[in-house]
Amino acid sequence: MQMSNPTCESCINYMKGSRVKVLLSDDKKYIKVPFKDENELEQVIVSNYEFILGPSSFYLPKSLIKTAEGARTIPDGFAIDIGRRQWYIIEAELLQHGVYEHISQQVTKQVLASSQEDTKKKIEELAVNQYNTDQTTKEKFVDESIKEIDVRKVLGDILQNPPIVGLPIDEVNKDLNQWALTFKNEIKIWIVSKFAELGNPNSIIYEFPEEFRPQIDTQTIESDSTIAQYDVRIYDLVKDGLIKPSDKLIMDYKPRNGNKKKYVADILPDGSLSLLSQTFSSPSFAALAGIQDAGSDRKTVNGWTSWKTEEGKTLYDLREIFLNNRG
Repeated sequence: MQMSNPTCESCINYMKGSRVKVLLSDDKKYIKVPFKDENELEQVIVSNYEFILGPSSFYLPKSLIKTAEGARTIPDGFAIDIGRRQWYIIEAELLQHGVYEHISQQVTKQVLASSQEDTKKKIEELAVNQYNTDQTTKEKFVDESIKEIDVRKVLGDILQNPPIVGLPIDEVNKDLNQWALTFKNEIKIWIVSKFAELGNPNSIIYEFPEEFRPQIDTQTIESDSTIAQYDVRIYDLVKDGLIKPSDKLIMDYKPRNGNKKKYVADILPDGSLSLLSQTFSSPSFAALAGIQDAGSDRKTVNGWTSWKTEEGKTLYDLREIFLNNRG
């Protein structure tokens, strides 16, 4: 089974209709097909969670938790984003199972159980154990400048916040949107799609959202913000005069067992980046191409914090200026 993110592949084009999407690659056609079951979607998320949660997150396996009255529930997993200092209950769902018949009941029970101190302690221990045994997780703490002596405190502080409900799902409808808006906890919903090669159904690719963008983020909706971070592209910074076409963006990167390398990307008039003889519409994919060229095996990287102008400002800094100008 092949897992990939079509937005990363320059050879794939999109043909979008109201109900049909076809992915084209040379002489191959991939058509959208349903997931076999929730377990398939769950396994795709476990293997590729960074494409929805971002590179500063790490995923914890499912574990039994209980409500105050002892009702048992097992979410599909938990995740902690140490960069944003937030944590998630992850529940992969298929819309066909019903918003009120299934999704609402599952999530309500999981959120109630997550408020119990026993649950928070269990998740903290799972996270500490993963930090101690998994080098990739440990490197994420290092990237965020979290010292080993502070790991447990940082995790404890994060877990005192209400969890975000993370719902990877195959599609959304009005009922799901309206239910999410009435739920007490913040909900983020990402659409993940499955495509099979026409005539070769065992050749599968999965589509993930670009730049970790949720289809629905109730915090953004409720804040009544006219522009969310997810909506800002480099082209917006160009139009606003914060950067100019032909400006250079710089990224330094040193892989775990390699030499430090410097990458310079050119900003094109449409806001895309030119690097390593390729053109990228996303700063994160451009940064990923760079770090993999340097020898990294990482799957994702946050290009908004990785790329800097020649004056030393990150794209994240410029995006904040852009948003504040419209605040």
